[in-house]
Amino acid sequence: MQSKVEICGVNTSRLKTLKQEEMTQLLAKAKAGDKEARDRLVEGNLRLVLSVTQRFMGRGENPDDLFQVGCIGLLKAVQNFDATKEVRFSTYGVPMIAGEIRRYLRDNSPIRVSRSVRDLAYRILQCKEQLLLELGREPTMEQVAEKMQLPLSEVVSAMDAVAVPISLYEPVYSDGGDPLTVMDQVRDTRNTDEKWMEQIALKEALHHLDERERQILALRFHEGRTQMEVAKQIGISQAQVSRLEKNALGTIREAIC
Repeated sequence: MQSKVEICGVNTSRLKTLKQEEMTQLLAKAKAGDKEARDRLVEGNLRLVLSVTQRFMGRGENPDDLFQVGCIGLLKAVQNFDATKEVRFSTYGVPMIAGEIRRYLRDNSPIRVSRSVRDLAYRILQCKEQLLLELGREPTMEQVAEKMQLPLSEVVSAMDAVAVPISLYEPVYSDGGDPLTVMDQVRDTRNTDEKWMEQIALKEALHHLDERERQILALRFHEGRTQMEVAKQIGISQAQVSRLEKNALGTIREAIC
């Protein structure tokens, strides 16, 4: 038995579904202006709205608000769906519902972007919806950029700027046990345990050098100076710099290994 979960006062375990044949008939009637058919379509696709809404849970937003916004996307999908494209309504409706929810989250995002970037992002979304209607599927960023006659980088940057931030602890997968979160899929390639150990070992090894040796290594490998430039700066010969550098590297190698 399904557990009772209420959203907007609706018991989600009792949401109705429509068969494909019934869906086709209702879509034709709704397109002809039959309000009752449109209402039945909306009622029969609330499970679709629920499934999309669940993707955006856990971001601090009220589930009822997200569900209502998703229903607006469903109404737009019913209004704009073209049955002659031979595409399933769910294939067309899911991106429309998700797009409406993303738009709502962007408008209520704590991160503020410039008006020009936000306006460009909205025009991109409108173009995506138009291409979705024409293609019967989610368009690629390349297709959107070509349609708008804009560089791909500009389109991607605008969409990234208004993207909804997510928590590192947001679950992305669960098989009944502990959920897999975003943090589990993000790897820091710079601050790994191995590199921390190397940095600690190097720092300890540098303590075995005298001040002049440390100065030579800093000028050579941190500032990128040549041996001649180092020799001129600290007032010794290039041969001395070469010998001191070689001895210092040997001391560090022995200390680390």
